Amino acid sequence: MQKIDISSRALAAHLKRGGVIAYPTESCYGLGCDPRNRRAVKRILQLKQRPQRKGLILIASDYHQVSPYIQPLTAAEQQRLQQDGAQAVTDLMPAKPSCPRWLRGVHASLAVRLTAHPFARQLCRSAGSALVSTSANRSGMRAAKTYAECRRMFGDGVWVLRGRVGERKRPSTIRAWAGDRIVRQ
Repeated sequence: MQKIDISSRALAAHLKRGGVIAYPTESCYGLGCDPRNRRAVKRILQLKQRPQRKGLILIASDYHQVSPYIQPLTAAEQQRLQQDGAQAVTDLMPAKPSCPRWLRGVHASLAVRLTAHPFARQLCRSAGSALVSTSANRSGMRAAKTYAECRRMFGDGVWVLRGRVGERKRPSTIRAWAGDRIVRQ
């Protein structure tokens, strides 16, 4: 397993202060932050030049990290969510009414993935929470695949973590939880 090259305490403090991080995921580097920090989420949207109305993805290491944001799941549904994450499938889950609009955009659902990528999974554990996860790029541009690309793209405005991107060639599949309709292949 890849090790995160920072302490959990330093990471948690950076995220709590509204810091943005770039980190390896299944197919590219992702931009992330504490999903509870509206200012940090807005910063990511500005960096990407992405409208808030589209909503964002949350990644987590386990169901308990996303449970504050989505409607409760049965044990069988939690297992399905875990299995989907192992296949790099992001599910559009019914959001709780309390789920912030800055995360879900104009939707009644929230995109969630229990990541199986070792680095991203450990990152969520170290942060002690789910993380916003969106590709490290400007909207419409190719996503960064390396530490060096992230540094060139975002400079000192983003804390870039060193690690290896997974083997996937494409971003995660996005599927509607109800009805299993594929939204993005």
